[in-house]
Parts: sequence; structure tokens; C-alpha cells
Amino acid sequence: MGRQLGIVNSKKHLRAWHNNPHHKICYSQIMKIYYEDSMPYAAEFFEELGECQVFSHKTVNPEMLADADVLLVRSTTKVNADLLCKNSRLKFVATATAGTDHVDQNYLESRGIPFVSAGGCNAVAVAEYVLSAMVVTANKHNWSLQHKTVGIIGAGHVGTALSERLSVLGIKYKLCDPPLDDAGDPRDFVPMDDIMQCDVITLHVPWIKAGKYQTQGMFDKPRLMQLSEQQLLINACRGEVLDNQAALELFEQGKKLNLVLDVWDNEPDIQLQLIPYITLATAHIAGHTIEGKARGTEMLYVALSELLGKQAHKTLSDYLPKPNVGPFEVDAEQSFVKVASQLILNVYDIAKDDQVFKKQALGPEQFRYIRKHYPIRREFSAIAVNTGNFVDSKAIYALGFLAAK
Repeated sequence: MGRQLGIVNSKKHLRAWHNNPHHKICYSQIMKIYYEDSMPYAAEFFEELGECQVFSHKTVNPEMLADADVLLVRSTTKVNADLLCKNSRLKFVATATAGTDHVDQNYLESRGIPFVSAGGCNAVAVAEYVLSAMVVTANKHNWSLQHKTVGIIGAGHVGTALSERLSVLGIKYKLCDPPLDDAGDPRDFVPMDDIMQCDVITLHVPWIKAGKYQTQGMFDKPRLMQLSEQQLLINACRGEVLDNQAALELFEQGKKLNLVLDVWDNEPDIQLQLIPYITLATAHIAGHTIEGKARGTEMLYVALSELLGKQAHKTLSDYLPKPNVGPFEVDAEQSFVKVASQLILNVYDIAKDDQVFKKQALGPEQFRYIRKHYPIRREFSAIAVNTGNFVDSKAIYALGFLAAK
């Protein structure tokens, strides 16, 4: 049913950065480390590396960060010249997120300040979000997922994690990623025209505003018009990749589309009129598993430890709580896809988030609130499954589930 899935490895993703001899600090004084309060387990990971100060993105200011040696953030803190204008000693900036739109990297480079992002930290979470969306939609329309083809646009961390899981499930997929194709990636890529024929199309690209590889407005009105009501389009990357206004206009004109939107134009002040038309709508939470968030913290801990020439000995497993569900029992008489679909929804049912969002997302503040107060969600790797004599036990574990003891 496919090969065993690997776990996101922070050392692997940061190895190229680590191997740069310039990314070392010889510092005799105690490091002052400022970290954002929304980083899980930051105190536990960083307490031994320096003097830690926690801050909120709502109240952080230049004066507060004037003596920072290290600045660790999530996407809610905008790191730029305005924020750092009072600081002359900063030696390292990092974000515990895959996205980097909130960081002015050109400014940091102009000051010679090394920067790291936690690329891939939420790849597993987003891939599992997409699987849940596919299962829920398939159940609603009585689709057979094993007879569908998935078009993945963007074959980076998330696209790769998703393709691995689709292989385990026996679902065909196609990859489209012109930058990686041009860079010599050995995988088989197809053009956009082929992707547009797929039953499910899922977007996992960065927001690129212009140039050869522009993604802004990738799904504009003409491209949205090409979709049929038998297709499913999922956007869990950046809101600007899909023209929300164009989608709204098509819906108001009677066009039938199956859209799953986790990201939106102009968050948090989104196009509220669009929400009722969306098949499954959520508040930019696709990557918000506790493992995904905490993995970002762990990756920054590894990077900072390397920067300081210290051994990174703490791991994510040291701090994650035990799940409050499972172990699950498998009915050996059911098909693999049926069992896998049930397990996926037992761990994460996107329909529940959709219900909350459509009821509560009435404006920017409510959007922020839903996202900030999103309840704890676990990844498959936290859940034990007792497969008994089930013939496809190995495939269940290859999806990431644990074997029950």
C-alpha cells in the first residue's frame, strides 16, 4: 500500500543552515532570548540557553526588544525595521512557522542577522487536514476516493507529506511544481492543464506576488470557471492564491463549485459573503496541531543550540501530553479505505471546525478569536490503534498511527 512515512526531522531541514560556518556565535555573556507567548513549550526548550523573556505580539515594541540577542516569533509578530530600530545587538531571528511573510528578510540580511524558519513543521498537520476534507466530501457526495485522482500544486514539505499518505491509501496523484521541476527535482511533474483535469486539486504553494513563478491569483475567475461541480478544490496554503472575490461572483451567478478554504484573502478581514457558499470553511488552522506548533519550537531550539555550539538534547516527545482518545479498535471485516477513513475522522473531523467557523466567523475579531483559541488537535502519530488480524495493518501504521501496546 505504499512506503513507510518519515517523521519531519528538524535537523534535516536545518542542516544546510547549520553547516554554514558563519552561523555560529562566540558569546561570553548570558544570551537574552525573547520569545512570543504563542510558542508551545518555549520556556522548557530555551530556559537553559539564556535569559528568557516572553512577549505578546499585541504589546511588543522597539523599546522592549532593545536588549534582545535572540528573537523568536510566530506569524503574529511582524519583524521589520520599525520593530528592531532600538536594537543594536541582535544576533539571531527565527520564526516557529513554515511561512515567512511576516519577516522582512531583506532588512535582516542588510544587518547581517541570521534568520531561520521552521519549514516543514506543520506539513504533517496540513496533509492530515486535506485527508479529512477529502473523506468528509467523499462521504457527502458518495465518492469512492480510490477512484479519484488528486492534483497537488506545490511539492514542497506539505505536498510531499500529502503525496506519501495518498500512496499509502492507494489514491493516485499528480504533482505540479514548476520551480522544483526547473531546479532538477527528479520526481515526475505535470503541467497545470493536467492538474485541472484531476478530481481533487489541492494547493500548497507559497505566496509569490510576481515573476515567473507567481502564485498570487493562480486560481482567478477564468481558472475557477474551468472547474466542474464534480471536482473539489482545497486551498490550505495562502489566501491570495485563490481570488476570493472572483469565487463569490461566480457563486452569485449560479456557478456550482466544491471549495474547501482554510486560508482567505485579506485575513482576518475576509469576504464574509463568501462563507455560506464554501463546502468546508476554517480559520487558517490546517497546520494547527499541537505537534505542528511544538515541532516549530523544537526546530528553533535545534537551530539556536547549534548557533551557540551546544548539544541539542531535548525533544518534542519530552513535553507532548498524552492524547485523551484511543486506542481505537479496527473492524477486520471492513475494507482498508473504510477503516482508514473512520480513523482519520476519529482523530480529526474537519466538519466540526466548519460548523464552528460558519456560526462564529462574523468579522475580523471573531476570525482572530477562532484561530487563537483553536482547541488542541492531535496528529495521527499520537493515536494508538489496535488492528488485530486486519490484513492491512502495516498500511494503517504507515499512515502514521501508533500500534496499541
